[in-house]
Amino acid sequence: MFSRIRDLREDRDLTQTQLAKILGMSQTGYSKYETGENDIPTDILIKLSRFYGVSVDYLLGETNKKERY
Repeated sequence: MFSRIRDLREDRDLTQTQLAKILGMSQTGYSKYETGENDIPTDILIKLSRFYGVSVDYLLGETNKKERY
């Protein structure tokens, strides 16, 4: 899961700082999601899903299909 959120961010040419600002959090807090140091809360998963236009299942690694339902 952690590599997927990093890859999606990098595909959009965003820094951790930029994405953290979009999510309303600190860069340090967001960084801990990408490294797996902290679990990603449900509300952040939903925000990431909406922002990237992918399903939460995709973010969690449960499917390789990016489409949201």
